Amino acid sequence: MDYPLFSVPYVGGGWLIGAVAILHVIIAHFAVGGGLLLVVTEQVAARRGDAAWLAFVRRQSLVLVLLATVLGALTGVGIWFTIGLVHPAATAALIHNFVWGWAIEWVFFIVEMAAALLYVATWDRVSRRFHLAVGWIYFAAAYVSLVIINGIVTFMLTPGRWLETRDFWHGVFNPTFWPSLVLRTGVTLAMAGVYAWLVAAWGRDREARRPLARYLGGWILAGTVLTALGFAWWQARIPAGAAALVFPPGALLRPTFLAGAAALALLAALAVAVAYLRPRSFGVAAAVAAVILAGTVLGTYERIREGARKPFVIHGYMYSNGVLVEDVERRNREGFLAGAPWAGVGVAPSPTAHGERMFRAQCQACHTLDGYLAIRPLVAGLDAGGLTVLLGELRAGRPGMPPVVGTEEEVGALATYLAGVGGAAAVATEGGTR
Repeated sequence: MDYPLFSVPYVGGGWLIGAVAILHVIIAHFAVGGGLLLVVTEQVAARRGDAAWLAFVRRQSLVLVLLATVLGALTGVGIWFTIGLVHPAATAALIHNFVWGWAIEWVFFIVEMAAALLYVATWDRVSRRFHLAVGWIYFAAAYVSLVIINGIVTFMLTPGRWLETRDFWHGVFNPTFWPSLVLRTGVTLAMAGVYAWLVAAWGRDREARRPLARYLGGWILAGTVLTALGFAWWQARIPAGAAALVFPPGALLRPTFLAGAAALALLAALAVAVAYLRPRSFGVAAAVAAVILAGTVLGTYERIREGARKPFVIHGYMYSNGVLVEDVERRNREGFLAGAPWAGVGVAPSPTAHGERMFRAQCQACHTLDGYLAIRPLVAGLDAGGLTVLLGELRAGRPGMPPVVGTEEEVGALATYLAGVGGAAAVATEGGTR
């Protein structure tokens, strides 16, 4: 069954998902690492009898709960809403194959939210032992949620044996499950440290801030080291075609990779400088810089992970336009548009109508006409004959691009439509490829 795709003019659906998803994953990783930092720091402060550190943990817990239960929950729902609109076929595949995984994650998410609210509400109202137990429950539930979701999102790039067995556990424990889990665990520690730095930087007692800044700097430094190790392991386990889109000179995602590596190195250097070399430099500016760098690290990784899947949305199983790999030959033989009736809604009858429907169904998942990955500049000046030859060459696909699927007549119709888009409508009509 083919699902209609939601088109976002100029921006593209991918950026719509990214805008919501990156904000969510930043908050989610902070919520996991922040939970561990809270309960560990409370335990340390209670043993020392350090009132200043306990007051800090109390302030930090309110920040964490507000972010996790409000923005985190809203953006989590937003991810489901946007992916359901932009790529319903892939969303349906993930739901159908991992329905019990999602069910387990939602149960632990409910436990996580309940424990977070209880943790904040019971300060000074229950025994220290009970309060710490609630904190540990919060962290454990949050981390289990991370583990489950990590298995599902890594599956999309490296489904591994699942392609043959369709086994739930083969999909979850795929080739990049453990490397990505190490990486994400490192990110949670770094996120916890940088956001706690930001809370601590607003404290009035400068003398009390310095030992706290050093302590939190250790969390950040440990997180950056673990993140780097996880990424190196992840890099070694991804498919060769995915690596070719990221690491070689001139690769599409190499600038993103270099930006992320630089941000990680700068974050580690900042942690060392502020925590150990120049503790007097700790303040709001350093904390804000750390937050930006940590967000850049996670954002670039998510961009790389998503972009490296091209031309697939689920590697080896489904192309980015929703076409199943196993269906390509059949659709080339039987036709593509018959399986995508939604693509004709609102398309006026014309010589290029079939071509516009082909564009909607196969190209709009990645391309816009005039914005992100714009088609118009790519086809400007080309007539339908030249485009037919080009599309014929693309029927087998090219690195990072799914194959053009459909009968020869449908491909010719797409060429006619693209010729009109590029300003060669008259030539297209004369070419007779209506």
